[in-house]
Amino acid sequence: MNIQSLSTSERIQLAEQLWESVRNNADEVNLSKEQVQLLNERLDAFQKDNIQGDSWQSVKTRISNLKRP
Repeated sequence: MNIQSLSTSERIQLAEQLWESVRNNADEVNLSKEQVQLLNERLDAFQKDNIQGDSWQSVKTRISNLKRP
């Protein structure tokens, strides 16, 4: 399959289908000890700080204001 021959809409649909197939089998993903440790550290830091992050509007504004080449 030549992905570039697909329309943008078709490629988006393909990406969604691919992601869904991975998500449905997430229990088959094996993480290394280092990855598990890093995820646990990040979760601990989040729970300690309880910082929820930025709102979507804030992120969208930041992205929109990025300089483009």
